[in-house]
Amino acid sequence: MDAGFVADLDDLALGRLMSAAQDGDQAAYKRVLSASVPLIRRTARRAGVPPSSVDDVVQEVLLSIHRMLATFDPSRSYGAWLGAIARRRSVDLLRSHGRRNLREVHAPDAYENHPDELDIEAGADKARAEERLVAAIRTLPEGQREAVQVLALAGRSLDEGAELTGRSKTALKVNFHRAIQGLRSRLTGTGLRDG
Repeated sequence: MDAGFVADLDDLALGRLMSAAQDGDQAAYKRVLSASVPLIRRTARRAGVPPSSVDDVVQEVLLSIHRMLATFDPSRSYGAWLGAIARRRSVDLLRSHGRRNLREVHAPDAYENHPDELDIEAGADKARAEERLVAAIRTLPEGQREAVQVLALAGRSLDEGAELTGRSKTALKVNFHRAIQGLRSRLTGTGLRDG
């Protein structure tokens, strides 16, 4: 047992309290748990648990004591039984922190500036679609290509487009309609192929 464990209770007294707790004595159970906290803290600190995590180990050990109450053997040392549990929980916490620290980096700005994979994929898909559209527009006959550039890409009205191209509104409209059909067939593999 750890020297100076608890001033008013020795290992035998704690063992008797734990035995009484096993028999359902709630007061004995509360007393043994209260008396156990200093040993748990000391064991956690000796195991190298950071001061900010010692209370986590205490909570885990107290829960373990509750779950393992029936496993305590009154003929053996309570301090040794408790110490073994406290060391295991300390190691568990250290392993958990070690695994977490290996894969986690504290960089708050990195989280906000990190691109979402879905955004990257969507952006790449959009870029590929735009490249396909530009390539398809290049294959259109000159009149149709001009109608798409003026009306769709530049966003001009039919009147403005007719004035810019020198074509009639009707000719521009027909060329634009044919261009849309041609692009649809080139991009989807369906529809009529206009030349």
